[in-house]
Amino acid sequence: MTTRILLVEDDQRLANLTAEYLRRNDFEVNIETRGDIAEKRILSEQPDLVILDIMLPSKDGFDICRNTRSEYPGVILMFTARDEDFDQILGLELGADDYISKPVQPRVLLARIKALLRRHPDQEERKGQAAELVFGGFRISQASRTAELHGRSLDLTTAEFDLLWLLALHAGTTLSREALLQELRGIGFDGLDRSIDARISRLRKKIGDDPDNPRRIKTVRGKGYLFSRNDWD
Repeated sequence: MTTRILLVEDDQRLANLTAEYLRRNDFEVNIETRGDIAEKRILSEQPDLVILDIMLPSKDGFDICRNTRSEYPGVILMFTARDEDFDQILGLELGADDYISKPVQPRVLLARIKALLRRHPDQEERKGQAAELVFGGFRISQASRTAELHGRSLDLTTAEFDLLWLLALHAGTTLSREALLQELRGIGFDGLDRSIDARISRLRKKIGDDPDNPRRIKTVRGKGYLFSRNDWD
């Protein structure tokens, strides 16, 4: 099946050029220029992936991401001219799966989209990589892409699940930010990217970890993060 992308971008020329390039690479692309209409289309059309600009008429990308995330399980890639840590972290905190700054080379955008889609639920199911991990009262299933804590389902975004699964898969081992970024996004850590830290912060809240003294996802100073095999009862 053709992957459906909704490109939300108010620069019509940029939107047309981007859409044309993605269509040549076998994606089905629809364009929306207004933020308020884009929000409705995301929920009604349920595309496989949304490329979401931040600065939009009527409603900005942050509000759209916040308002749709709970009812839209697909991939959200923030597309912005702003190159500030605050914007990037805020987008991730609101549930975006990744961000990319404009201007961007088409091949870079294509590579980022493909990397995100490789971790989409449908893609994982086709690979047949069914697996389940259990740690005390915590259970995570790659097959169904669900996680439960003491029988309560955790509401995770695609990016949050991917990170949590990767950490759980290597429980008891410290994973560096560079290793995590390389596996999840196919890029190395440049010392400035805060996306992993932002996702860890959100995950800790959802798994009931103490942010001041985390026991389930621990910070190993100067090395990275460690998923504990214990402390889940």
